[in-house]
Amino acid sequence: MGVTIEPMGCGTLAAGLDMFEAGGAADRITIPVPSYLVRHPDGIAVIDTGMSTALSTPGSFLDLISLFFEVGLDADTLLAAQLQQRQVDPVDVDIAIVTHSHFDHSGGLDQLPNARVIIQAAELAAARDPELAAGSNLNSGDLDHGHDLVAVDGEHDVFGDGSVVCLPTPGHTPGHQSVRIRLDDAEVVVCGDCAYFERTLDGGPLPGAGHDLAEQARSIGRLRSLGAAGAQLIPGHDPAVFEALPARLG
Repeated sequence: MGVTIEPMGCGTLAAGLDMFEAGGAADRITIPVPSYLVRHPDGIAVIDTGMSTALSTPGSFLDLISLFFEVGLDADTLLAAQLQQRQVDPVDVDIAIVTHSHFDHSGGLDQLPNARVIIQAAELAAARDPELAAGSNLNSGDLDHGHDLVAVDGEHDVFGDGSVVCLPTPGHTPGHQSVRIRLDDAEVVVCGDCAYFERTLDGGPLPGAGHDLAEQARSIGRLRSLGAAGAQLIPGHDPAVFEALPARLG
């Protein structure tokens, strides 16, 4: 069996478009919160983990996030439930690749108790630095569940065969990374929040705020080069792109 990818919808977030694009209208948009199940002959990996279980029920954390977003999350859209719907026990997930430590990407790590977490060293250092974490809205607590944290510096070959490779794409956060997956007949890049939407990859506006928008633009250029070479680029939160993905790639 080769490598496969299964997109998982781990809830939604809704806010004005101007939360995601500089100069965007205040018109409300609902975006998916994706996670990706990667099956490899040598193990099971998940790319991003969705949101914390604390956001599926009333409480102080939901009150805080609700100041900025309307959260759509319930028992069926938590990461653990999405895995179980695909006949994967969360305890059997070997690797969790975190593109970055924002609440909607690293919040579900506690649902993967046995996973080894792969994160860029720059992202981990920023999450551990109170000033940088506050400036980039990094959720350091998501990384404090006792996991084996593997801090990588630059490109990282997850399984050692070139099929799943972490690619540094900083800018949105200090150590943001994307993930390239080589299937039997295609190459796919999970972009994370380096690019929220397909139009971001096509030169559309960046968010109004971020760690380093100039660096993010350079990272988008790298992703566009991969796309020009034939890779399928999956942006971080594009509703139309995510809806059009098949249940399994590969």
